[in-house]
Parts: sequence; structure tokens; C-alpha cells
Amino acid sequence: MKLDQIVDQPTIETERFDLRPLRRSDQGLIELFASDERVARMTTSIPHPVPPGMTEAFVQRAMAESRDEDVWAMDATKSGGGELMGLISLQRMDRNQSEVGYWVAPVYWNTGLASEALEALVLANPFNNETMFGSVFQDNPASARVLTHCGFRYLGDAQSFCVARDASVPTWTYSRKL
Repeated sequence: MKLDQIVDQPTIETERFDLRPLRRSDQGLIELFASDERVARMTTSIPHPVPPGMTEAFVQRAMAESRDEDVWAMDATKSGGGELMGLISLQRMDRNQSEVGYWVAPVYWNTGLASEALEALVLANPFNNETMFGSVFQDNPASARVLTHCGFRYLGDAQSFCVARDASVPTWTYSRKL
């Protein structure tokens, strides 16, 4: 049996969970959590409802050698927790920069999981970036607190299209020099 694993994407360890590359077996939990309208409405790219085949295509892209974004599962099996509690990603940009994105399953909201995952990713800095960016919808102050808690500084307001809302939504943009 061959295990599907991304060789050049590191696993990043924290005390209570690991950030590990995605694997095909994550598809079911990703689809379950991404299908929750509360999650989809706070991302730019997850439609609601999630169409057939979308999650499989997402996992395939995340595992492709030619990808421009690395995606990690928040996996707490080492401490008796969930195998997939959310996702965090880094999208490569030009000039030695990247953009972070994350979502956490509602059952794990208000547990510090997103802050801990982002702190670990910033410390690991797997792309050796000089700057990381993050942007959140203005009606999601909890996600903004995750960024500011991790040392990201407010840059300004903008708008991004949200597929689940089928609308442009006001955002706050943040950056962190590394």
C-alpha cells in the first residue's frame, strides 16, 4: 500500500497538535466541516452548498507537486484529539511573501486552535518569507483577533468576493514582517 504524502511540505509540531500535509483520507472531514454554512461564509473560496467533487479536487491540488499553496491539516491525534480540526494554508506570492488562510471546524471554535496553528506556522516560516499577509471579513472579528494575537499589523480595508455569499464583502488586511 502506498501512502499519499507530500515529501517537500514539512510537518509542524505544536504541543497539542501537528500541522501536517493533507492526505486523501482527509476528504470526508474537510467536506463535512466545509459544508457548514458558518465556515463557508467566512472564506472566499468555499461555496455553499459544497458541490460534488470539489473537496476531492481541492485535496488533489493541495497534494500536487506543482502547487503554489501549501495546506496543512490541524491534527490532534497525538494528544487524543481530532484527526482534522481545521486547515491552515500559505499561498506563495512574489517578492518573498505569502498569504495565510485558515478555517477551524465550529466544534473547535474558541479553543485557541487557530491562534496556536498560526503561531506555529509563523515560527516555522516554511517558505522563508520576509512577510506574511492575512485578510478577514469584517464581520469575523474573532479571525481578526487571531491575526493580531500572532503579531500581524492592520494594513487597511479592502473587499473580497465570497463564493458562499455570492457577494463582495468588506475585509481587513494585515501583515507581519518575519
